Amino acid sequence: MTRRTCKQLRIGHVTIGGDAPIVVQSMTKTDTRDVTATINQIKELEDCGCEIVRVAVPDNETAKSLASIKKSVSLPIIADIHFDYRLALAALQAGVDGLRLNPGNIGDREQIAIVVAAAKEKEVPVRIGVNAGSLPVNFQPNMPLAERMVNMALEQIKFMESLDFDLIKVSLKAFDVLTTIQVYQMIADKIPYPLHLGITEAGLPRTGAIRSAVGIGILLHQGIGDTIRVSLSAHPCEEVLVAYEILKSLGLRQRGPILVSCPSCGRAEVDIIALAEAVSKRLQKISKPIKVAVMGCVVNGPGEAKDADVGIACGRGKGAIFRKGEVVNTTSEDSYLEAIMAEINRIA
Repeated sequence: MTRRTCKQLRIGHVTIGGDAPIVVQSMTKTDTRDVTATINQIKELEDCGCEIVRVAVPDNETAKSLASIKKSVSLPIIADIHFDYRLALAALQAGVDGLRLNPGNIGDREQIAIVVAAAKEKEVPVRIGVNAGSLPVNFQPNMPLAERMVNMALEQIKFMESLDFDLIKVSLKAFDVLTTIQVYQMIADKIPYPLHLGITEAGLPRTGAIRSAVGIGILLHQGIGDTIRVSLSAHPCEEVLVAYEILKSLGLRQRGPILVSCPSCGRAEVDIIALAEAVSKRLQKISKPIKVAVMGCVVNGPGEAKDADVGIACGRGKGAIFRKGEVVNTTSEDSYLEAIMAEINRIA
């Protein structure tokens, strides 16, 4: 796949766009006014591989907490601003690394100009975040939704450019996967700025991960996208783990293990699903990009997963530990989990 060319910009110490790796983002789900809880969640996100974190800033009290949060974490922080441009100014004063503005609810040009001037002075990028659900009802009401979204983004971009500001990142999100794909395809060759991908309000972990994988995955395969956030009704670390699985499945990033596991069938003589789930949970603490296989057939396991760095093929009473298809050890059924993890730990 050939990646879309765009300008690079920096959010704190993280480079976005150009030939930089596609960046994984998430958003805290704490009350930002609870400084301790927010700091702890940001640190959790950093531990699981998140590279940029966005925090909600709904009021002045929240904005005042940003400075303390910023001093206590190392991840770049983006302030999520809606309705009140003064919150963006307060967030900039607190030292945030980026802003997200929704043109659907901050549309006054004089207010936007004030924010842009402050962001320009501090060299802080601004994401123009268009959401399908928050377009003003009077903005091009007779046009198709996708065109309305693109036109709103282009209008905002043009205005910021007229203020001699180009530290811009753009997102155009919808719950509908096909609409999301369409709007990014429409705008990709019209602007030179990085694109942030996501399916908004994607849902609970199972369905949300599927919707996100389809929408984000199609766009990434077309070379579109510079940062991603998987929006799930779940702990934000789950968003990060799903995001990396999407990137790994396309060969775009390799962080953490890849788990290959057979689906199990009537030939399986052990509970391979429970074993695979237990291994998967243990692997979350490993950041090295190794390939691990959990297979339910002693005869075929090493052959089917012969490219795995380490794997186990399970049978009744006894299983085989293998590396790159070659059996290196055998283990009893009651030691399957510890045996495979011991072999993983030798290389990870």
